[in-house]
Parts: sequence; C-alpha cells; structure tokens
Amino acid sequence: MTIAADGLLVGRGRAIAAGPLDFALAAGEGLVVTGPNGSGKSTMLRTLAGLLPALGGTIAVSGGLAGDGEPVGSIAEIAHYVGHRNAMKPGISVGRNLDFWRATLDLAGTPVPNEAALLALGLPDLTAVPFGYLSAGQQRRSSLARLLVAPRDIWILDEPTAALDAESQALFGRLMQRHLETGGLIIAATHQPLGLEHARRLDLSRSDLRESRPAGPGVNVSDDELVEAEGWL
Repeated sequence: MTIAADGLLVGRGRAIAAGPLDFALAAGEGLVVTGPNGSGKSTMLRTLAGLLPALGGTIAVSGGLAGDGEPVGSIAEIAHYVGHRNAMKPGISVGRNLDFWRATLDLAGTPVPNEAALLALGLPDLTAVPFGYLSAGQQRRSSLARLLVAPRDIWILDEPTAALDAESQALFGRLMQRHLETGGLIIAATHQPLGLEHARRLDLSRSDLRESRPAGPGVNVSDDELVEAEGWL
C-alpha cells in the first residue's frame, strides 16, 4: 500500500495555506509534519482525511483494500483521523463511545476489547465512566484508544500527544512504532517529539510552502461545497 501526494495545495476557503507538497509513503512508513502555528499542518491533515477539498494537485492511495474487499479509492476509506478535538461524547460512557467507533468504521483487523485498549494507553478500566468526567489527559488517551478498538491501516494524527504527560507520550510513541512495524502508515503533525525516529519529515515552515495566495484555476469546488466542508471543523 502506498500514499502519494503530487503538487498538493491545501487551504481554507480559497486561500492556499501550504503547497505544493510532494511526498510518497509505503506500508510501514511514517511522515512527521512540523511547522509554526498557521503553517497549514492541520489543513493538510484534514485534506488528506477527505474533510477538506484539495485546492490543487493530487492525492493517491494504491494497494489497499476497503472494508468491502474492493480496491481502496481514497485515504478516508482506510484511515483514522484524530484531530485537536477528541471526538467523544462527554455525556455517555467511555465504553459506549469506543463501541460507536468500532461499529461505525470498516475495520482492517481484529479489534482490541475496550478494556485492553485503555490498558494499552496506561488507563484503568474506565469503560463505565462518562467521558466528560475524565481529566484532559485521560480524555485524550481514551480518545486515542479508538485506534485500537477499530483498527485501520492509516493513522492521520494532529498533535496526538497534546495534554499527555511524558510517560503517556512515550507509551503512545511505542504504540505508533508497533503500528508501523505491522505495516501501517502514520502521518502526524506535532510541535514536540513523537518518538518516530525513522519517520520522514515535512517542514511547512519553508517559505515556499507558507505563502498564502488565492487558489488558481485548477480548483474545482463550489463556494457551497467549501462552506459545507469548513462549517463543522
């Protein structure tokens, strides 16, 4: 399985935030995206996850199979996207939140039971506890547990270790390394080390990737589509 970006332009509305971006990843490889606030890291990840339209260039994935056994047509079909928000409902239990992710996504392997997934992230059995009762660090780790209860080939992670202490960061770093060793792919944006020593690097602080400018004629999305994509992010 491979992912390739060729001349990729990403942005918000019709203003390009970063690009052109060119990279290729194969199974077992990671890409760590760095750069200052506002350099386009989150926008790039949301575009790769299919949550924002690309403003130019191409994104291609090949060699993977979707949940129905057919060749995968987009990264979103086989990817987890973990953004700044935890994507867990505060009023229901941690267990029910994780059950939702397991039931909703097409899985790429055998799911890990909720209790075991939480333990892998250094948490006790919090399955019966409402998510909103947890501390910020516990919430983040519980959210990351969905990577294990609903296994998918590609992890797209936006500052995944935010709110984690040093021990929890190291623990999650080992989980990421294990995912790569079993043939997964990771694309992660971060301001701090993730423990992926052999991952490739993409620095969006480069001046040629930071210039904000109107999108060119290659953009093929309507204003209504842009508003819909931006509205809930």
